[in-house]
Amino acid sequence: MARSAQMVHIARWQVILILVICVLGLAFAAPNFLPETESEDLPGWVPHKQVNLGLDLQGGSHLLLEVEVQVVVREHMEALVDSTRRTLRPARIGFTGLGISGNTVQVTLRDPAQQDQARERLTNMLQQNFVTAAGGAMFGAVPTGPDFDFEISDDGRITMTLTEQALVAKRSAAVEQSIEVIRRRIDEFGTREPTIQRQGVDRILVQLPGVRDPERVKQLLGKTAKLTFRFVDESAGPSNVPPGSEVLTSEDGLQQYVVRKRVMVSGENLVDARPSFDQGLPVVAFRFDAIGARRFGDATSKNVGRLFAIVLDNQVISAPVIRSAILGGSGIITGGFTVESANDLAVLLRAGALPAPLTVLEERTVGPGLGQDSIDAGKIASLIGVILVVVFMMLVYGLFGLLANIALVINLSLLLACLSAFQATLTLPGIAGIVLTIGMAVDANVLIFERIREEVRLGRTPISAVDTGYRRAMTTIIDSNLTTLIAALLLFGFGTGPIKGFAVTLSIGIATSMFTAIMVTRLMVVTWLRRRRPQALPI
Repeated sequence: MARSAQMVHIARWQVILILVICVLGLAFAAPNFLPETESEDLPGWVPHKQVNLGLDLQGGSHLLLEVEVQVVVREHMEALVDSTRRTLRPARIGFTGLGISGNTVQVTLRDPAQQDQARERLTNMLQQNFVTAAGGAMFGAVPTGPDFDFEISDDGRITMTLTEQALVAKRSAAVEQSIEVIRRRIDEFGTREPTIQRQGVDRILVQLPGVRDPERVKQLLGKTAKLTFRFVDESAGPSNVPPGSEVLTSEDGLQQYVVRKRVMVSGENLVDARPSFDQGLPVVAFRFDAIGARRFGDATSKNVGRLFAIVLDNQVISAPVIRSAILGGSGIITGGFTVESANDLAVLLRAGALPAPLTVLEERTVGPGLGQDSIDAGKIASLIGVILVVVFMMLVYGLFGLLANIALVINLSLLLACLSAFQATLTLPGIAGIVLTIGMAVDANVLIFERIREEVRLGRTPISAVDTGYRRAMTTIIDSNLTTLIAALLLFGFGTGPIKGFAVTLSIGIATSMFTAIMVTRLMVVTWLRRRRPQALPI
C-alpha cells in the first residue's frame, strides 16, 4: 500500500504552492478583461499589466530602413584627407594631388627626398588616429590595428587604402549604432513594445504598434541629427572656397555660408537637450559634458567677434556672433522653431546622432480595423476550440473530463498571466499558438486517463489505478512535451517576427499545460478520491 500511495499523496506544501500559483495566475490574467483605462487606475500593489498587442493586432507602422554605410566610409576618408593635410603642412613637406579615389587616399610629394620624413609622420598619424578596435560576439574579437594600408613609391606617390577588415567593421558598427539610436529615439517617442531588429547586412526592420502618425516617425528616424559647431570663414565667398572649407546653406535654403570643415565641438559631447523659450520664442537649450564644455569655452573665448555656425545635418540652423566667452557649457539653439519642431529636435539630440543617413525602403501602415478583425477571428477560433475540447472530454471521460476542463481554464489563465507579467507581445501567430495550446493542453490528461482505464480493466482498486496511471504516464508526458518545447525554443532562438510570436505562446503554453495536467488535475482527482472513497471510477 505504501507504493500505491506514492502518486495520490500530495504534501501540504505542494497543495499550498499549487493553489498560490493558480490564484496568482487568475489575478495577473484578470486585468486583460478590463478596459485599459480602468486597469491603469488600479492600485499599484494590484496586478494591472495587460498583454501587449503586436502590430498585426492593434495596427501601427511598419518600416524597413537601409543604412547608407558608404557615407560613414566617405566621412572616414575625408577625415584622413584633413589629417594628412594638417600633418604634412606644419612639417613643411610639400605635396600635391591630395584627394580620394574609392577607398584610397592619394597624395604626391613635391620632393621625393622627403619620403622618409613623410612616412614617419603619416604612419604615426595612422597609428594614433585611425585604428579600429571592433569586437564580434559571434565570430570572436577583431584585433586592434590601423584602418589603412600605407604604401609609398620611389617617385613620392603615397597611397593609404582602407583595409577590408576595417571596412567590414565600420559597416557593422554603423548598423549596430543606428539600431541603438533608433531605439533611443523611439523610447523618447513613447511607443510601447516596438520591434527593432537587423535584417541582412545593412537593413533595419522597425515595427511600431499603435503608432497612428507614421510621417512624424519617419521624420524622427530619417534625420541623421549630426550636430556640429564650426566657424564661418568670413574671408571667403561661395565662389571662392579655400581648402578645408565647404559651402553650406541655411535651413530655408535662402542663405549660403562658407564653413570650416574642422569641427570645434560636436553633438557627441551633448548630455542634455530640452525644448525651452527665449523671449517668447521656442528654442532648444543644450548642455555639454566636461570635455565639450571645455572645448566650447576655449573656442568662444579665443574667437570673440567671429561667426559660429550651428550645423545640423549639413544645414546651418543659425550662425550667431560670439559676443563673449561661453564658459558654462550650456547654451541655446535658435532657428524659427515651432513648439513641436523644438521638441522633436531635442528628442533627436538627446538620443544621439545616426552614424549614417537612413533610407526608407518599405513602408506599411496597418489599420486598427484589420487588427480587430484578427483579434475577433482569434477569439472565435479559441472559443470553438475550447468548446470542442470541453465537450469531447465530458463525453469520453465523464467526471474526470470535467476536472480536466477546469484545469484547461486554469491553464489559459496562467498562459494569459505569463504574457501579461512578462509583457510579451501577442501577435496573430501568437494567437495560433494559443489555439494549438488549447488542443495540446488535454493531451497529458488523455494519456493519464487512458492509462487509468487500462489499470481499472486489469482489476485494480480506484486508488491503485489512479496511482499507477499517473506514475506510468509521467515519463511519456515529460518526453513528448520536452521534445515539443525544444522545437519551440529553437523557433524562438533562430526565428524572427511572426515565428517568434508563435514560439513564445507555444513555449509558455507547454509549460502551463504540463503544470495543470500533472499538478492541478492530480490535486483535484486526489481530493475527490479522499472525500468520496468510490468503489469504482467514473471514467
